Amino acid sequence: MNTSTQPTPLEIGRANDHDVRIRWRDGADKIYPARALRLKCPCAMCVDENTGLRILKEPGVPLDVHPLKIEPVGRYAIAIHWSDGHNTGIYTWEWLYELGTRLG
Repeated sequence: MNTSTQPTPLEIGRANDHDVRIRWRDGADKIYPARALRLKCPCAMCVDENTGLRILKEPGVPLDVHPLKIEPVGRYAIAIHWSDGHNTGIYTWEWLYELGTRLG
């Protein structure tokens, strides 16, 4: 994907006490449920790098998990510090945008 068609957020914030809201440059406005986003964390602690199988299991994530801090990673992603202590996932714009299309 070249930089002219790469999804770019205009605004990233909270939708409520738990969920993440991203307003995209193309006009899309998506809400990412916090627990669903945490369960889909793409980091090596949550997904086996060799097999691609998910290591993180649903019972291991509290029902009330929520972001404590959302910070930029360069010009391509965000890192989320979660209330369950996890903070190693890097959520790229491309990945988040695609996830947002599947969430509806």
